[in-house]
Amino acid sequence: MAYRSFRSFLDALEKAGDLKRVAVPVDTDLLIAEWADREMKSPGGGKALLFEQPIVDGKKSEFAVAINTMGSRRRMALALQVEEIEDVAREIQLILKAKPPTDFREGWNLLKQGIHLLHARPKSVRDAPCQEVVHRDIGFQPMSHRQDADATSFSLKDLPILKCWPKDGGRFITLANVHTRDPETGARNVGIYRMQVYDRHTTGMHWQLHKVGARHGKRYYERGERMPVAVTLGGDPVYTFAATAPLPDGLDELLFAGFLRRKSIELVRCKTIDLEVPADVDFVLEGYVQPGELRPEGPFGDHTGYYTAIEDYPVFHLTAITHRRHAVYPTT
Repeated sequence: MAYRSFRSFLDALEKAGDLKRVAVPVDTDLLIAEWADREMKSPGGGKALLFEQPIVDGKKSEFAVAINTMGSRRRMALALQVEEIEDVAREIQLILKAKPPTDFREGWNLLKQGIHLLHARPKSVRDAPCQEVVHRDIGFQPMSHRQDADATSFSLKDLPILKCWPKDGGRFITLANVHTRDPETGARNVGIYRMQVYDRHTTGMHWQLHKVGARHGKRYYERGERMPVAVTLGGDPVYTFAATAPLPDGLDELLFAGFLRRKSIELVRCKTIDLEVPADVDFVLEGYVQPGELRPEGPFGDHTGYYTAIEDYPVFHLTAITHRRHAVYPTT
Protein backbone atom coordinates (compact mmCIF):
# COMPACT_ATOMS: atom_id res chain seq x y z
CA MET A 1 0.00 0.00 0.00
CA ALA A 2 1.26 3.47 -0.88
CA TYR A 3 1.81 5.92 1.95
CA ARG A 4 -1.14 8.31 2.20
CA SER A 5 1.04 11.08 3.59
CA PHE A 6 4.49 11.90 4.91
CA ARG A 7 3.12 11.46 8.43
CA SER A 8 2.05 7.91 7.61
CA PHE A 9 5.66 7.20 6.62
CA LEU A 10 6.85 8.70 9.92
CA ASP A 11 4.32 6.53 11.74
CA ALA A 12 5.80 3.47 10.00
CA LEU A 13 9.29 4.52 11.09
CA GLU A 14 8.12 4.98 14.67
CA LYS A 15 6.35 1.61 14.69
CA ALA A 16 9.60 0.03 13.47
CA GLY A 17 11.52 1.70 16.30
CA ASP A 18 13.40 3.85 13.79
CA LEU A 19 12.27 7.34 14.80
CA LYS A 20 13.09 9.57 17.77
CA ARG A 21 10.83 12.42 18.80
CA VAL A 22 12.51 15.56 20.14
CA ALA A 23 9.94 17.35 22.29
CA VAL A 24 12.14 20.21 23.54
CA PRO A 25 12.55 23.44 21.55
CA VAL A 26 15.55 23.32 19.19
CA ASP A 27 16.75 26.19 16.99
CA THR A 28 16.71 25.80 13.21
CA ASP A 29 19.86 27.94 13.07
CA LEU A 30 22.65 25.30 13.26
CA LEU A 31 21.32 23.34 16.26
CA ILE A 32 18.93 20.93 14.49
CA ALA A 33 21.67 20.22 11.96
CA GLU A 34 24.12 19.49 14.79
CA TRP A 35 21.70 17.05 16.43
CA ALA A 36 21.13 15.37 13.07
CA ASP A 37 24.84 15.20 12.21
CA ARG A 38 25.58 13.35 15.44
CA GLU A 39 22.65 10.99 14.90
CA MET A 40 23.63 10.21 11.31
CA LYS A 41 27.14 9.27 12.44
CA SER A 42 25.75 6.71 14.89
CA PRO A 43 26.07 3.01 13.95
CA GLY A 44 23.76 2.11 11.08
CA GLY A 45 22.91 5.74 10.35
CA GLY A 46 21.13 6.30 13.66
CA LYS A 47 17.40 7.00 13.60
CA ALA A 48 15.10 9.50 11.95
CA LEU A 49 14.48 12.59 14.09
CA LEU A 50 11.21 14.49 14.46
CA PHE A 51 11.65 17.92 16.05
CA GLU A 52 8.27 18.89 17.44
CA GLN A 53 9.18 22.45 18.50
CA PRO A 54 11.60 23.94 15.96
CA ILE A 55 12.54 27.54 16.67
CA VAL A 56 12.77 30.10 13.85
CA ASP A 57 14.14 33.56 14.66
CA GLY A 58 13.27 33.09 18.33
CA LYS A 59 9.72 31.84 17.74
CA LYS A 60 8.24 28.34 17.75
CA SER A 61 7.23 27.19 14.28
CA GLU A 62 3.80 25.67 13.76
CA PHE A 63 5.42 22.92 11.66
CA ALA A 64 7.49 20.00 12.93
CA VAL A 65 10.81 19.18 11.23
CA ALA A 66 11.74 15.64 10.12
CA ILE A 67 15.35 14.82 9.27
CA ASN A 68 17.44 11.70 8.55
CA THR A 69 14.28 9.91 7.44
CA MET A 70 16.07 8.00 4.68
CA GLY A 71 19.55 7.89 6.19
CA SER A 72 19.91 4.10 6.35
CA ARG A 73 19.26 1.07 4.15
CA ARG A 74 16.49 -0.02 6.50
CA ARG A 75 14.69 3.31 6.28
CA MET A 76 15.12 3.36 2.49
CA ALA A 77 13.48 -0.08 2.37
CA LEU A 78 10.63 1.22 4.55
CA ALA A 79 10.27 4.23 2.25
CA LEU A 80 9.86 1.90 -0.74
CA GLN A 81 7.87 -0.63 1.34
CA VAL A 82 10.12 -3.59 0.52
CA GLU A 83 12.09 -6.03 2.64
CA GLU A 84 15.37 -5.11 0.96
CA ILE A 85 16.24 -2.33 -1.47
CA GLU A 86 17.46 -4.95 -3.92
CA ASP A 87 13.90 -6.31 -4.12
CA VAL A 88 12.96 -3.53 -6.53
CA ALA A 89 16.17 -3.63 -8.59
CA ARG A 90 14.84 -5.97 -11.30
CA GLU A 91 11.62 -4.04 -11.74
CA ILE A 92 13.51 -0.76 -11.91
CA GLN A 93 15.77 -2.17 -14.61
CA LEU A 94 12.70 -3.16 -16.63
CA ILE A 95 10.93 0.19 -16.37
CA LEU A 96 14.09 2.07 -17.28
CA LYS A 97 13.85 0.38 -20.67
CA ALA A 98 10.23 1.32 -21.17
CA LYS A 99 7.94 4.31 -21.60
CA PRO A 100 4.23 4.51 -20.78
CA PRO A 101 1.94 2.72 -23.26
CA THR A 102 0.04 4.93 -25.65
CA ASP A 103 -2.44 2.32 -26.82
CA PHE A 104 -3.76 -1.16 -25.98
CA ARG A 105 -1.18 -3.00 -28.08
CA GLU A 106 1.77 -1.29 -26.38
CA GLY A 107 0.17 -1.80 -22.99
CA TRP A 108 -0.42 -5.50 -23.69
CA ASN A 109 3.18 -5.97 -24.81
CA LEU A 110 4.43 -4.38 -21.61
CA LEU A 111 2.06 -6.44 -19.49
CA LYS A 112 3.40 -9.60 -21.11
CA GLN A 113 6.85 -8.54 -19.94
CA GLY A 114 5.54 -8.16 -16.41
CA ILE A 115 5.75 -4.37 -16.42
CA HIS A 116 2.45 -3.10 -15.04
CA LEU A 117 2.64 0.52 -16.10
CA LEU A 118 -1.05 1.08 -16.74
CA HIS A 119 -1.76 1.53 -13.03
CA ALA A 120 1.15 3.96 -12.71
CA ARG A 121 -0.02 6.78 -14.98
CA PRO A 122 -0.74 9.95 -12.96
CA LYS A 123 -4.33 11.16 -12.81
CA SER A 124 -5.78 14.58 -12.08
CA VAL A 125 -8.02 15.45 -9.12
CA ARG A 126 -9.68 18.67 -8.01
CA ASP A 127 -9.47 18.36 -4.24
CA ALA A 128 -6.13 17.93 -2.48
CA PRO A 129 -4.76 17.68 1.07
CA CYS A 130 -1.82 19.86 0.00
CA GLN A 131 -4.27 22.74 -0.52
CA GLU A 132 -6.08 22.53 2.81
CA VAL A 133 -4.50 25.90 3.63
CA VAL A 134 -3.69 28.39 0.88
CA HIS A 135 -1.59 31.56 1.11
CA ARG A 136 -1.41 33.39 -2.18
CA ASP A 137 -0.80 36.77 -3.80
CA ILE A 138 2.37 38.61 -2.87
CA GLY A 139 1.64 40.19 0.48
CA PHE A 140 0.13 36.79 1.32
CA GLN A 141 -3.34 37.41 2.58
CA PRO A 142 -4.06 33.80 3.62
CA MET A 143 -7.17 32.09 2.37
CA SER A 144 -8.49 28.56 2.30
CA HIS A 145 -11.42 26.84 0.67
CA ARG A 146 -11.62 24.51 3.68
CA GLN A 147 -10.76 26.69 6.63
CA ASP A 148 -10.20 30.32 7.56
CA ALA A 149 -6.48 31.02 7.77
CA ASP A 150 -5.09 33.72 10.04
CA ALA A 151 -5.41 37.21 8.64
CA THR A 152 -1.64 37.78 8.82
CA SER A 153 1.10 37.69 6.21
CA PHE A 154 2.75 34.34 5.50
CA SER A 155 6.04 33.73 3.77
CA LEU A 156 9.16 31.58 3.58
CA LYS A 157 10.17 32.99 6.97
CA ASP A 158 7.29 31.03 8.51
CA LEU A 159 8.76 27.69 7.44
CA PRO A 160 11.35 25.95 9.67
CA ILE A 161 14.08 26.07 7.03
CA LEU A 162 17.51 25.14 8.39
CA LYS A 163 20.86 26.82 8.38
CA CYS A 164 23.12 23.77 8.55
CA TRP A 165 26.73 24.96 8.69
CA PRO A 166 28.38 28.08 10.18
CA LYS A 167 29.68 29.46 6.87
CA ASP A 168 26.54 28.74 4.84
CA GLY A 169 25.23 31.75 2.94
CA GLY A 170 21.91 31.47 4.76
CA ARG A 171 19.05 29.05 5.20
CA PHE A 172 18.63 26.41 2.49
CA ILE A 173 15.71 24.23 1.43
CA THR A 174 17.53 20.96 0.79
CA LEU A 175 14.82 18.36 0.07
CA ALA A 176 12.76 20.26 -2.50
CA ASN A 177 11.14 18.37 -5.37
CA VAL A 178 11.24 20.98 -8.13
CA HIS A 179 8.59 20.57 -10.86
CA THR A 180 9.12 22.14 -14.29
CA ARG A 181 7.72 21.63 -17.78
CA ASP A 182 9.30 21.86 -21.22
CA PRO A 183 7.54 24.77 -23.00
CA GLU A 184 7.96 23.05 -26.38
CA THR A 185 7.05 19.41 -25.69
CA GLY A 186 5.07 19.72 -22.46
CA ALA A 187 7.25 17.02 -20.88
CA ARG A 188 7.36 17.16 -17.09
CA ASN A 189 10.51 16.97 -14.96
CA VAL A 190 10.99 16.62 -11.21
CA GLY A 191 14.46 17.19 -9.76
CA ILE A 192 16.07 17.88 -6.39
CA TYR A 193 17.76 21.29 -6.30
CA ARG A 194 18.80 23.22 -3.21
CA MET A 195 17.23 26.64 -2.68
CA GLN A 196 18.90 29.39 -0.67
CA VAL A 197 16.38 31.67 1.02
CA TYR A 198 17.13 35.31 0.17
CA ASP A 199 14.12 36.97 1.76
CA ARG A 200 10.43 36.38 2.44
CA HIS A 201 9.52 35.68 -1.18
CA THR A 202 12.66 34.77 -3.16
CA THR A 203 15.24 31.97 -3.19
CA GLY A 204 18.06 30.74 -5.34
CA MET A 205 17.45 27.82 -7.69
CA HIS A 206 20.60 25.70 -7.83
CA TRP A 207 20.07 23.83 -11.07
CA GLN A 208 23.37 23.30 -12.83
CA LEU A 209 23.69 23.67 -16.59
CA HIS A 210 23.45 19.93 -17.28
CA LYS A 211 20.23 19.53 -15.28
CA VAL A 212 16.85 19.22 -16.99
CA GLY A 213 15.46 22.17 -15.01
CA ALA A 214 18.20 24.39 -16.45
CA ARG A 215 17.43 23.07 -19.94
CA HIS A 216 13.77 24.00 -19.50
CA GLY A 217 14.84 27.43 -18.23
CA LYS A 218 16.98 28.00 -21.31
CA ARG A 219 14.01 27.26 -23.57
CA TYR A 220 11.82 29.75 -21.70
CA TYR A 221 14.64 32.29 -22.02
CA GLU A 222 14.80 31.73 -25.77
CA ARG A 223 11.04 32.28 -25.98
CA GLY A 224 11.20 35.38 -23.77
CA GLU A 225 8.73 33.85 -21.31
CA ARG A 226 8.54 33.57 -17.54
CA MET A 227 9.01 29.98 -16.34
CA PRO A 228 6.43 28.50 -13.92
CA VAL A 229 8.01 26.40 -11.16
CA ALA A 230 6.40 24.39 -8.35
CA VAL A 231 8.32 23.07 -5.36
CA THR A 232 6.89 20.24 -3.26
CA LEU A 233 7.96 19.01 0.15
CA GLY A 234 6.83 15.85 1.91
CA GLY A 235 4.24 13.36 0.79
CA ASP A 236 5.10 9.77 -0.07
CA PRO A 237 8.91 9.41 0.24
CA VAL A 238 8.92 7.59 -3.10
CA TYR A 239 8.56 11.01 -4.76
CA THR A 240 11.97 12.06 -3.49
CA PHE A 241 13.49 8.73 -4.49
CA ALA A 242 12.13 9.11 -8.02
CA ALA A 243 13.32 12.72 -8.29
CA THR A 244 16.89 11.67 -7.47
CA ALA A 245 16.96 8.60 -9.73
CA PRO A 246 19.12 8.88 -12.88
CA LEU A 247 16.24 8.21 -15.26
CA PRO A 248 16.57 8.22 -19.05
CA ASP A 249 15.60 11.44 -20.77
CA GLY A 250 11.85 11.59 -21.31
CA LEU A 251 10.86 9.14 -18.58
CA ASP A 252 8.40 10.88 -16.25
CA GLU A 253 9.53 10.82 -12.61
CA LEU A 254 5.92 10.73 -11.41
CA LEU A 255 5.13 7.75 -13.63
CA PHE A 256 8.21 6.06 -12.17
CA ALA A 257 7.07 6.89 -8.63
CA GLY A 258 3.60 5.49 -9.36
CA PHE A 259 5.17 2.30 -10.65
CA LEU A 260 7.24 1.89 -7.49
CA ARG A 261 4.30 2.51 -5.15
CA ARG A 262 1.91 0.29 -7.18
CA LYS A 263 -0.59 3.11 -7.37
CA SER A 264 -1.03 6.06 -9.69
CA ILE A 265 -0.21 9.48 -8.28
CA GLU A 266 -3.06 11.95 -7.95
CA LEU A 267 -2.14 15.38 -9.28
CA VAL A 268 -3.79 18.71 -8.52
CA ARG A 269 -3.41 21.96 -10.42
CA CYS A 270 -1.55 24.71 -8.59
CA LYS A 271 -3.43 27.82 -7.50
CA THR A 272 -1.32 30.49 -9.21
CA ILE A 273 0.65 28.71 -11.97
CA ASP A 274 -0.16 26.23 -14.73
CA LEU A 275 1.51 23.14 -13.26
CA GLU A 276 0.26 20.02 -11.50
CA VAL A 277 1.79 18.53 -8.34
CA PRO A 278 1.11 15.43 -6.21
CA ALA A 279 -2.03 16.04 -4.18
CA ASP A 280 -0.77 14.41 -0.98
CA VAL A 281 2.45 16.38 -0.35
CA ASP A 282 2.84 18.52 2.77
CA PHE A 283 3.89 21.83 1.19
CA VAL A 284 3.74 23.39 -2.27
CA LEU A 285 5.72 26.53 -3.08
CA GLU A 286 4.35 28.05 -6.28
CA GLY A 287 6.22 30.63 -8.28
CA TYR A 288 8.34 31.41 -11.27
CA VAL A 289 11.87 31.89 -12.54
CA GLN A 290 12.54 34.84 -14.81
CA PRO A 291 15.09 33.42 -17.29
CA GLY A 292 18.21 35.56 -17.42
CA GLU A 293 17.83 36.82 -13.84
CA LEU A 294 20.77 35.59 -11.74
CA ARG A 295 21.90 36.18 -8.17
CA PRO A 296 24.90 35.00 -6.09
CA GLU A 297 24.16 31.70 -4.31
CA GLY A 298 26.21 30.06 -1.54
CA PRO A 299 28.46 29.19 0.15
CA PHE A 300 26.89 25.86 1.10
CA GLY A 301 28.33 23.02 3.20
CA ASP A 302 28.01 20.17 0.72
CA HIS A 303 28.00 16.38 1.13
CA THR A 304 31.60 16.34 -0.09
CA GLY A 305 32.72 17.79 3.25
CA TYR A 306 33.60 21.15 1.70
CA TYR A 307 31.78 24.41 1.11
CA THR A 308 30.75 25.09 -2.47
CA ALA A 309 31.82 28.48 -3.80
CA ILE A 310 29.53 31.44 -4.38
CA GLU A 311 28.20 31.39 -7.95
CA ASP A 312 25.35 33.02 -9.84
CA TYR A 313 22.13 31.01 -10.18
CA PRO A 314 18.52 31.69 -11.22
CA VAL A 315 16.09 33.31 -8.78
CA PHE A 316 12.79 31.70 -7.74
CA HIS A 317 9.96 34.17 -7.00
CA LEU A 318 7.19 32.92 -4.73
CA THR A 319 3.54 33.51 -5.67
CA ALA A 320 1.83 31.11 -3.25
CA ILE A 321 2.36 28.61 -0.45
CA THR A 322 -0.18 25.85 0.10
CA HIS A 323 0.05 23.14 2.72
CA ARG A 324 -1.68 20.44 4.69
CA ARG A 325 -3.04 21.12 8.13
CA HIS A 326 -0.37 19.91 10.58
CA ALA A 327 2.18 19.63 7.79
CA VAL A 328 5.67 18.30 8.55
CA TYR A 329 8.71 19.96 6.99
CA PRO A 330 11.22 17.38 5.63
CA THR A 331 14.89 18.26 5.33
CA THR A 332 18.40 16.83 5.18
